[in-house]
Amino acid sequence: MAPRKRLRLDGASLRADHLEPIARGDVRLALTKDARRAVVRARRSVEKALSGDEIAYGINTGFGRFCNVRISPRQVRRLQANLIRSHGAGVGEPLPDPIVRLTLAFRANALALGFSGIRASTLELVLDLYNLDVLPQIPSQGSVGASGDLAPLAHLAQVLIGEGSAKVAGSEKLLSGLAALRKVGLEPIVLDAKEGLSLINGVQVSSAFLADALMRSWRLFDAADVIGAITLEGLLGSLAPFDPRVHAVRAHPGQAVVAERFRSLIDGSGILESHRDCGRVQDAYSLRCIPQVHGAGRDALEFIERTLLTEVNSATDNPLVFPEQDEILSGGNFHGAPIGYAADLLAIVVADLASISERRIERLVNPDLSGLSPFLSRQEGLESGYMMAQVTAASLASENKTLAHPASVDTVPTSAGTEDHVSMSTWAARKARDIVKNAELVLGIELLIALEALETRRPLKSGAALERAVAAARERLPRVAGDRCLTGEIETAARIVAEGVLTEAARI
Repeated sequence: MAPRKRLRLDGASLRADHLEPIARGDVRLALTKDARRAVVRARRSVEKALSGDEIAYGINTGFGRFCNVRISPRQVRRLQANLIRSHGAGVGEPLPDPIVRLTLAFRANALALGFSGIRASTLELVLDLYNLDVLPQIPSQGSVGASGDLAPLAHLAQVLIGEGSAKVAGSEKLLSGLAALRKVGLEPIVLDAKEGLSLINGVQVSSAFLADALMRSWRLFDAADVIGAITLEGLLGSLAPFDPRVHAVRAHPGQAVVAERFRSLIDGSGILESHRDCGRVQDAYSLRCIPQVHGAGRDALEFIERTLLTEVNSATDNPLVFPEQDEILSGGNFHGAPIGYAADLLAIVVADLASISERRIERLVNPDLSGLSPFLSRQEGLESGYMMAQVTAASLASENKTLAHPASVDTVPTSAGTEDHVSMSTWAARKARDIVKNAELVLGIELLIALEALETRRPLKSGAALERAVAAARERLPRVAGDRCLTGEIETAARIVAEGVLTEAARI
């Protein structure tokens, strides 16, 4: 096994191309020298505040409603441990391993900026969890994305103090926090002033869910272009709506990109030439408006990516420590509104991508719209063909429409009214990821049926790039005659979509 590449965190330099390696555990995380110095400087300010007479929230006071309750110096460590214990109130299924890894990295990166006041040794232990693949068991439900993802991050922090539970190095066996640490040669820490608060302020769990959904969405939109092109050829659609002049006069960048991709895919197509003078004036919207719909989605993903990267390269503590001015300021950087809005936007555009795909599926199986046999059956009446595959796609697309209702418009006061406006960013990001999974299945169904439609145009060939994608798909989805259970083929097609097989083969 090749050694993992080292990724040095400074709190400000995570990029989009870092996300996949982090999620897979393919890197080792470390602090830059400047980040370590910044962390140490901020810690000195916390220790100075602790020894002084002024009230400093979260350092010598309680939390939330208890912000005016002064805590004596001898109880500071107990205060931090109590915070982590009491806030570990999450419920539901545990977070998937890639989400936990992203959460650890994002939390460490936020702390590395040097505005939290955490000790460098505590931050190093967070990095050790990631590097040694000690993955805290974190329930997925219980955060409103307000003072951060408090409950899930508290479950993460419990492992640092030898409590809670975790998996180690790929094993599915759950160990106690203490046993998990000792299994890899680590010892728990005793949290000092402000450290518990520093570990749970911020929406890093929300961000991790959004990062996962975003990475999958980019592959999904790439695959949708290739699949849409197969459908276009199978239905003898026109390439005229993809003419660059059409998109030059409505200068949204995404739609121009999509149109260019289609032209590259279908360039040199014998199928296109075979019906050039067929007399059809124009295609239905689900074909003709692919650049506008797919392209608008791409533009939205660009915005979402910028928002996500801004968030994961930010300090989200409350209070924030500014060592140069020797000040500790309360603020609201933990609030998840940016991530909540971005996740809701991603949910909307991916749900719509699945909707337009389902409409293309309907055109493929409806003989009144396709000119092909009903449901692409080979023995009409005796066989049902892909009738129920379209129903499954309709079911998934409709489920997505319900899930796409924005979570960020909801708020419920918590903490006795102190936290009186919350973001619901965690739920927004969780359900966005669910929508992406459904959309992968819908696009997989379109791929499965579009491949069959393309077979009806043989021996004619499409463009070289598209034929490469078709060949790659056929390696895993060979043509099968007759009625059969389609579940396995649909799941295989969805994996082809999710893994980026089509785009890699097409080389566009």
